[in-house]
Amino acid sequence: MIARLTGTLVDVKPHGVVLDVHGVGYELAIPLGTFSALPPAGEKAVLHVHTHVREDALQLFGFATPQEKYVFERLLSVSGIGPKVALTVLSGLPLPELVGTIASQNARLLSTIPGVGKKLAERLGLELKEKLAAFGGAAGAPGGKTSVVEDAIGALQNLGYKVAQAEQAVESAVRSVGASDLNKILSAALKSLAR
Repeated sequence: MIARLTGTLVDVKPHGVVLDVHGVGYELAIPLGTFSALPPAGEKAVLHVHTHVREDALQLFGFATPQEKYVFERLLSVSGIGPKVALTVLSGLPLPELVGTIASQNARLLSTIPGVGKKLAERLGLELKEKLAAFGGAAGAPGGKTSVVEDAIGALQNLGYKVAQAEQAVESAVRSVGASDLNKILSAALKSLAR
């Protein structure tokens, strides 16, 4: 699974980029927030990557920050939301505002995003309120507790645990050891997973 790419931007468009990494051009779909954060073509860039595998396709989605990737992956966990709709939702509002809107279950504002109807907006609030409530305060804070939590979840995924298992173990670990020390969180999470 590809988790991050560093290379030279060959082509930059609002919906996607081509990133040259040592002679290999990776095509990545991106949200508008990432597009506005990227340098122009010809410059170096680092993208946090979500690899989406289907029977008929392998798609890469790139994000300027781990926080954007985190929210994208939470959106994918909602029934009825695929990667295209998740990108649309992520592009619909600035990230901190989107997280706050979902956490507060503001279906009226969510349904103003193109492609998000009233039922989907309500489902987003219901299914993601808990997952994004703690994230809301740190959404725009690089190096805040969210990135430590995200790193811990990512590390567990790299060890072969499913996203839901990793999230549950990390949430439990954060309650017992706090959200500041990655090693303590991983240690506590691995202990709970070993039971």
